[in-house]
Amino acid sequence: MSKITVYDSEYITVEYWPDNELIYHVIHQPMSDQVAVFKEALNAGTDALKKYKVCKWLSDDRKNDTLTQEGNEWSINDWQPRTLQAGWKYWANVVPQDLAAAGTLAPVIDILFNLGLRMMVFTAVEPAIEWLDKMKAPSA
Repeated sequence: MSKITVYDSEYITVEYWPDNELIYHVIHQPMSDQVAVFKEALNAGTDALKKYKVCKWLSDDRKNDTLTQEGNEWSINDWQPRTLQAGWKYWANVVPQDLAAAGTLAPVIDILFNLGLRMMVFTAVEPAIEWLDKMKAPSA
């Protein structure tokens, strides 16, 4: 499988996967105190989503912790609307093992669903990829 790295740090890697036509990010260690890195990484993913004209995003957040209020507000009020505008339609999220961190997704899922994003939550990467592979890009 070919992959193009669009952002890489000790905390998070963001890639474009041409074979699956998706953006993939994997968090390597908790990022609650790394808001700037979080923003840079997700912005790089949004830029790649636009550049490669894809609509799917796979998040492997199993090693993350809860977002700070600043990170959460930025995600909801800035990044998510811009990424939806860029064509984001499907999100597979592999949730953190820490249930408290995973629980922070519930309000986000509702908001994004109402904005047209289809999201599924998983506990492993493989079924998340399988689900995304079944999702079709909207007709141009």
